[in-house]
Amino acid sequence: QVQLVESGGGLVQAGGSMKLSCAASGSSYSIGDMAWYRQAPGKQRELVATRTPGGNTNYADTVKGRFTVSTDNAKNAVHLQMSSLRPEDTAVYYCYQYLLSRSGWLNYWGQGTQVTVSS
Repeated sequence: QVQLVESGGGLVQAGGSMKLSCAASGSSYSIGDMAWYRQAPGKQRELVATRTPGGNTNYADTVKGRFTVSTDNAKNAVHLQMSSLRPEDTAVYYCYQYLLSRSGWLNYWGQGTQVTVSS
C-alpha cells in the first residue's frame, strides 16, 4: 500500500528557511501532478504550490518568489523549499501526489507537518 510520508516541519524564526519533503512509501511506479497545501488554525486549506510531471509550477501569490517546489523522480518524492518565512506562513502543510501504483492512478495525501514561524 502506497503512503506519503512528510518530513521537515518544525519551528523557525521569521526570515528563515525550511525544506519540507514528501516521499512515497510502498510500490509506486510513476508520479503525476503534485501539490502542497496548507491549513492555518481557523482557516480553510489553501493551495500553496503545484508541479506537473513536465516541470510546470504554479504558486499562490502569497508565496511566489519565496517557495520552490521540486521533485526527485527516482524516489517519487516532492519537496517544498521555503525561504524568507513569515509568521503568516504558520500552518500544517500537506503534500498531495497523483501516483500510479498496482491499484492504478490514485490521489494520495501526506499526514501533514506543522510549520511554525516565530516573529
